[in-house]
Amino acid sequence: MTSSDLTLPGATGKGTARGERRRPRVMGAGKQLDAGPVTYVVLTVFALVSLAPLVWTAIAASRTDRRLAETPPPVWFGGNLFKNLQAAWDQAGLGTAMFNSTLVAATITVSTVLFSTLAGFAFAKLRFRFSGALLLLTIGTMMIPPQLAVVPLYLWMSDLGWSNQLQTVVLPTLVTAFGTFFMRQYLVQALPTELIEAARVDGASSLRVVWHVVFPAARPAMAVLGLLTFVFAWNDFLWPIIALNQQNPTVQVALNSLGTGYVPDQAVIMAGALLGTLPLLIAFLLFGKQIVGGIMQGAIKG
Repeated sequence: MTSSDLTLPGATGKGTARGERRRPRVMGAGKQLDAGPVTYVVLTVFALVSLAPLVWTAIAASRTDRRLAETPPPVWFGGNLFKNLQAAWDQAGLGTAMFNSTLVAATITVSTVLFSTLAGFAFAKLRFRFSGALLLLTIGTMMIPPQLAVVPLYLWMSDLGWSNQLQTVVLPTLVTAFGTFFMRQYLVQALPTELIEAARVDGASSLRVVWHVVFPAARPAMAVLGLLTFVFAWNDFLWPIIALNQQNPTVQVALNSLGTGYVPDQAVIMAGALLGTLPLLIAFLLFGKQIVGGIMQGAIKG
């Protein structure tokens, strides 16, 4: 009898006993956990609550002012949507306002993302005197109410001769303290110092390091900051209503004219608000997937 003829009771042909304890399966890195019914209920409730104001705006924009004043209010769409949209477009001059808001928001977004990334990189990875004090000073400016700066800022823009011009709205927000702090916090963890030192050893200049090392590493945070900045610049009302007039308005300034008059038409006002919101929805539908993908990419790398 040879050793090959010896088999344990209950053993298989592969030499493993049936009673042997199997190793637990390890979940793959790309496999997602199954969501329970409670998760779907919670997400559905949050989605409905988030969409409720937008849906109500669309419903009100499709009704007449008289119907909106009745009790109970309408809960479904009417047949006056396109009529009210056309009235809001003509009364507020939204053609010029849309162009101005797009130009202002795009300029502010590009400049804020660029300058905030450069400043955040300097605070995160470069050594220079008083860096900590300057960072605290930058963060401290976020605690100052913007209303306190309205009067001196308006006097400054008047001295420059920029009253009722778009650069009056753009210049004060070319860079923000929040953007600088946001990018600094991201780059501290996402950008290894060794990578910068390796680029320096290879003979890369400061501009080349920023372009080929800093910007690729900061891309997820830059996308998020860009979206937040664009939304803020598009929806900004306080400073544009002071700095601009109805002859050269942004969208929010133009929509303000719809509320004037002895009896404002609420349906037309809602139609104008819907028109002012559509560009933001389109921007998120076009770039939302890339932004969320960038966030997840940065989280995995971190």
